[in-house]
Amino acid sequence: MNNTKTETNYIMPFITMVILLSLVGFITVINQQFQAPMQAAFLKEAGDLKNTLATVITFSFFLAYLVMGGVSAKSLIKNGYRGTLIRGLIILIGAFMVFELSAFQFEQSGGSNSTLGNITIPHAYFIFILGSFVAGTGLTFLQSAVNPYLVACDVKGTSDVQRQTIAGAGNSMMTTIAPIFVGSVIFQNETEIQISSLYIPFAVLIAVVAVLAFTLARLHLPEIASVSSNKEDRLPHSVWSFSHLALGVVAIFIYVGVEVAVGANIVMYAKDLGGSFAEKATFMASLYWGGMLVGRLFGSFVSKIPANTQLLFTSIAAGLLVLASIITANPWLLVGMGLFHSIMWPAIFPLAIEGLGKYTSKASGALMMGVVGGAIFPLVQGIMADTMGGWEWTWILVAVGEVYLLYYALAGHKVKKRVD
Repeated sequence: MNNTKTETNYIMPFITMVILLSLVGFITVINQQFQAPMQAAFLKEAGDLKNTLATVITFSFFLAYLVMGGVSAKSLIKNGYRGTLIRGLIILIGAFMVFELSAFQFEQSGGSNSTLGNITIPHAYFIFILGSFVAGTGLTFLQSAVNPYLVACDVKGTSDVQRQTIAGAGNSMMTTIAPIFVGSVIFQNETEIQISSLYIPFAVLIAVVAVLAFTLARLHLPEIASVSSNKEDRLPHSVWSFSHLALGVVAIFIYVGVEVAVGANIVMYAKDLGGSFAEKATFMASLYWGGMLVGRLFGSFVSKIPANTQLLFTSIAAGLLVLASIITANPWLLVGMGLFHSIMWPAIFPLAIEGLGKYTSKASGALMMGVVGGAIFPLVQGIMADTMGGWEWTWILVAVGEVYLLYYALAGHKVKKRVD
């Protein structure tokens, strides 16, 4: 037993997981930041549904986590960690191709549209929505493998929370860059969106992801028996019978929902307010994700603080900031929430899978289904904005979410049944 532990070196696998989680963050935020430019390109004649239809881009992306969460869990059991990761990367390449197809169809269609009343939507918009769903599917496969692997791979001198936080810092570095990439590299002129600007950046992304898949196929990635199951395993209980996991899925749903709602919708909120807020809208999104980076870098030094205590403090702080933003109608206060959202995922995930043993693979798939919160919250908020004629009071939805996270930190995370 001791010899096996000595021979297994998780340094390179850990670095690989950090790179992959960074890719997840980059693609996730790129998709969110497409809301405003795609609204300008595709939804000029969408009338009172322009905010709702713009948030469908984020909705379709995160919907994949719900629809494909179970499939990704089965892939972990059947194909292992490496096989699941490679499949995720291949699916992601397919998504980029669909985005390219959307741009090509829009340019070549010559006005191919669907009309409902006074609303006109180009068919390219629906192709783009499909691309978002496929991209979300690829990331579902990646995250279902990356997150439990980070928790379980025993890198000397680190804890599970610390490994998640270090990987989260890489993730946040890329989420900080992503708004700048969309606003300054892909769409350099925000007042006149050219859909053809998608071609070269996505061709480069296809090449990068292909290289990652090729490298991963040749990398030794040891399986972790304590958190893996196989088709011959007969698990006597439903994974949902563990209350701390079930409530943890809700916590992931809420957390991802509020995180994405701020990151995705702050740009449209600031532009809706106009003036200096509109001028700094993209910068606000970048600073929000930058706060996530700073928080995760800081979080790597507080690994000795229990995960539930970290979640307790951050949910209170984030809740106070969103309430202050509602009262003052100041989106800059929402920017500060990134600092506190930063360490919520690496706190919730270990709490939710604690003591689950061979149920961990299925639990990871269940938690990935919870990521669909990133689909629901921004969409509901967009509907509220169209209904209420503005974004100011829609942020109450985020405030309610922070209250649930506070509950999970106080009581919901407690393990009532664990696997022997």
